[in-house]
Amino acid sequence: MPTIIALIFASILIFFPSNAIAAGGTSQYSPSLSYDNAELNGEDFSGKNLQTAVFTTAKLDDTNFSGADLTGVVISSSTLNRTNLHGANVSQGLLDQVRFVGADLSDAVFTEAMMLRSTFKDVNIAGADFTDAILGKVQQKELCKIATGTNSKTGIATRDSLGCK
Repeated sequence: MPTIIALIFASILIFFPSNAIAAGGTSQYSPSLSYDNAELNGEDFSGKNLQTAVFTTAKLDDTNFSGADLTGVVISSSTLNRTNLHGANVSQGLLDQVRFVGADLSDAVFTEAMMLRSTFKDVNIAGADFTDAILGKVQQKELCKIATGTNSKTGIATRDSLGCK
């Protein structure tokens, strides 16, 4: 008898699947955009909503993310040579083993972003907000050497957001 009930229940789930609903909500869950191992050199994502998108081992050289909403984004094991993140919102992002080379990070918001094991070479961080971002001490010291300006959205000085002395 338990086997018959299990088969009936399984048949119901197969023929009438339920949609996932967020706790306390009524909308369907929509999965993140995934760009794993994608060749995105030179792509234009300016002004796009890319919340919680995932870019792992993606090629992002010369990519334009200016003004994009990258809240909660995951970028891992990627190089961003000459990438434009001017004015982008990267709050609560996970940027693991990201190599920023010649990138424009000016006026971007990195509040509460986890950026450990990422490197920064020849970057523009004028007006970037790193409030509560998780950076290594070496990263912080290097960024403090070039920190200038105030973020146009948050009103926070870059030096203050990095805890520069």
